Amino acid sequence: MDNQTLRERLKDKKRIVVKVGSSSLTHAETGSIDLIKMEKLVRELTDLHNRGKEVILVSSGAIAVGRKTIGMKDRPSQLSVKQACASIGQARLMMMYQKFFMEYNQIASQVLMTKNTLVNGENRINARNTFDTLLHMGAIPIVNENDTISTYEIQFGDNDTLSAVVAALVQADLLILLSDIDGLFTDDPNKNPDAKFIDYVDHVDQHFEKMGKGSVSDVGTGGMSTKLKAAKLATSAGADMVIANGADMGVIHRIMDGEPVGTLFKENRTEDFYLIDYLDEPSV
Repeated sequence: MDNQTLRERLKDKKRIVVKVGSSSLTHAETGSIDLIKMEKLVRELTDLHNRGKEVILVSSGAIAVGRKTIGMKDRPSQLSVKQACASIGQARLMMMYQKFFMEYNQIASQVLMTKNTLVNGENRINARNTFDTLLHMGAIPIVNENDTISTYEIQFGDNDTLSAVVAALVQADLLILLSDIDGLFTDDPNKNPDAKFIDYVDHVDQHFEKMGKGSVSDVGTGGMSTKLKAAKLATSAGADMVIANGADMGVIHRIMDGEPVGTLFKENRTEDFYLIDYLDEPSV
């Protein structure tokens, strides 16, 4: 099946996870939340829901919002300071999301997760049931890692991985990763002007994993290597995945309309897929 046909089939996806990175939600100059982009993101997601889709948002930004709130200029390195910033920022982030979703009469909910949520079998089933119930109620769950209590041992490591884990847990049809890059390139386009864009990946093999050198932005944590790890997890679980640029949140409906934007990774469901196998891997 060719890329164009697969793009057309994205219109029929029912359960969609959208991940938005910190760099897509903040002003590069100040680190403050970009309210226009957040409002447009909410409008796009609500419109997807109005189309009859089930939507889950995985949103970064808690630490970035928290550090800005208390006037901290640089990213904190000390774990306890990161967690304190996350505690302050998560509350503010949800307050803003709730305000915007309420303007469109859309129910939103908060879900905070750690690896412990999923490593324990009973917790994993409960988490899946909670997501199913929220979606059945017509809510859009907003997911983030529970940074306030996470330690290194129970961290997902980044929200690219978390979004792929959520997609696998809820058996999503499609995962959309919005970042500060147009998609997958043969090399880092910021450093190599000859880097070529890759619009379609049939299978995430070792060749692609080695390509994932990527760059890390000031406000985010995930480079291209984490996105390729997420692609391997999500596609193995049976979801298509698209990496696209979140500079314009309108890219969401363009993806869903089958337009050739971003890099499309074709699902390759493996018969022996077991989510725990991926959680046992060390965090990136």
